[in-house]
Amino acid sequence: MKKEDVPQDKGSLGKITKEICYATDASGKYVTALSEGWSVKNKALDTTWESIQTRMAAARKKVEDKQASPLLFFIERGLMDIRILSGYTGFYRWQIKKHLKPAVFEKLSEKKLNRYAAVFNISIEELKNMNVHGESF
Repeated sequence: MKKEDVPQDKGSLGKITKEICYATDASGKYVTALSEGWSVKNKALDTTWESIQTRMAAARKKVEDKQASPLLFFIERGLMDIRILSGYTGFYRWQIKKHLKPAVFEKLSEKKLNRYAAVFNISIEELKNMNVHGESF
């Protein structure tokens, strides 16, 4: 692709950052060029973020309906799964699965709650209420 043909389609990430692409200059040598985005890539990213928002909303509903503990919401919000959360907290996967049950979660010690809160970069109160930095989801 020629340097002047590098896509400049504004998208979600174009507001935050630019991407480095390789293109050819007038003499045919490879050079770097900044791109604000590409419509196909932007659409894929938008679709992915919509899916994440849907999963977060479903997790929130499960928590509100007492079908899961707030951990489920923060796992979705953090783009994690149980294996990743296990790696960050040091809890075994089977323990996290137990902690996903509301009755078990309510009985967790302050120490265990603090380990989860530290991973999600929130307070224990925010963990329990799904209210992050004053913003309710």
